[in-house]
Amino acid sequence: MSVINQKESSILLRKSAPAFIPVISKSIVVTNEIFPVWTYSYLAVLVPVFLLTDWLRYKPVVVFQCINLFVTTAMLLWLQGVAAMQAMQFAYAVVTASEVAYFSYIYSIVELKHYRKATSYCRSVQLLGYTVGSVLGQLLVSFNLMSYNNILVLTLVLISIALVTSLFLPMPQRSMFFHRSQERHETGNVEEMDAQGDGEMAESPEEPVRTRSCSQVLIQLWRDFIQCYSTRELLYWSVWWALATCGYNQTTNYVQVLWQHVEPSQNFTVYNGGVEAVSNLFGAVTAYGIGFTQVDWAQWGELALGSFSGLGAAALFTMTFTANIWACYAGYIVFKCLYMLLITIAMFQIATELSMERYALIFGANNFGALVLQTIITAVVVDGRGLGLGIIPQFITYGSYFSAIAVIFFLRGVYTIMRVRQSHRDSTTAEEPPSLKDSDTCPEQRL
Repeated sequence: MSVINQKESSILLRKSAPAFIPVISKSIVVTNEIFPVWTYSYLAVLVPVFLLTDWLRYKPVVVFQCINLFVTTAMLLWLQGVAAMQAMQFAYAVVTASEVAYFSYIYSIVELKHYRKATSYCRSVQLLGYTVGSVLGQLLVSFNLMSYNNILVLTLVLISIALVTSLFLPMPQRSMFFHRSQERHETGNVEEMDAQGDGEMAESPEEPVRTRSCSQVLIQLWRDFIQCYSTRELLYWSVWWALATCGYNQTTNYVQVLWQHVEPSQNFTVYNGGVEAVSNLFGAVTAYGIGFTQVDWAQWGELALGSFSGLGAAALFTMTFTANIWACYAGYIVFKCLYMLLITIAMFQIATELSMERYALIFGANNFGALVLQTIITAVVVDGRGLGLGIIPQFITYGSYFSAIAVIFFLRGVYTIMRVRQSHRDSTTAEEPPSLKDSDTCPEQRL
């Protein structure tokens, strides 16, 4: 319930974006001076929050996130001006960085054999929160049941409920890195954990916990980091993860501004919340369906990354050059579904090769890499101190960015398929029975 309420609150907060974009400024101030603060702040606080979350054993950070989300919404409701909105973006960056506490908290209180189910449950609840928040916000706006200010007041109420609920969460006794169980297994991937079922690999909550120093944790993290990325296949999947997540975050952060440009909210009943709800549901269905497909992703995965990234680029260009808001909405839904599809494949491919601790490390490292790229793009393309491009040139840049990703991974995918097939032909030839080879010789040679 705590997670649902927080996610509903987050979406209701985002739902208010079309309101304060035209109110604060009718120029490019919001795009070039306010929104970039979130990216820079997120990059600055992500690593400290990641380590602090593990050291404090998750629950305090969950509570702290609720408090920051309350502050963020209150600032949006009662403060005005560019400086105040920049401060609000910093507070929201802390909220975003603290999201790592959600899954980490669940992993710390369940046994290894239940990790996959716990992940599925958390993602379902997360989706439910996004969808309910989007639909509720859309209904309130479409039927003029509440003003934007009253929606923010409702958001504060939901956050308050989440805050009170989070106070009653049990405090974990261990964490992944700083407070580890002494008998915690360092090897074995997620699939192996599932395969163990109720076997001996299931860990007991009563296992003694060993606290490690910060230097020990950092040294171990660095060793695991080097070992994980020394695998070429994992490196390629991680590169796509970082590149695509960077472009996806940029798109979702500024798509509200694009919609405002295509169809100003003063002249049109906005359906942004409904579009978010539909895109979340379609994305979830697409991602869920991947689990039932029988595809050798080790062979076909990179080609899929390239092909579907190309379709995502086409969707972005459609959003950019259309003058029809409904076509823009449709392009966004397609783009988001494709990303959810591919990121699910990437997560699964990486998770099957790693232990849960190393998967958490790679998850954080890939997202940090995406954030570094996003910061560079924001500084060069969006920030007023850089190029300070308008929203249309920005989305042309994002479409071109995904086009480059598509070309790189499509070519890499073709090369991988050719290499696998050649290897298969070579192995088939090497294993061919001698009698068959002899039959190819002429009778005179056999005599």
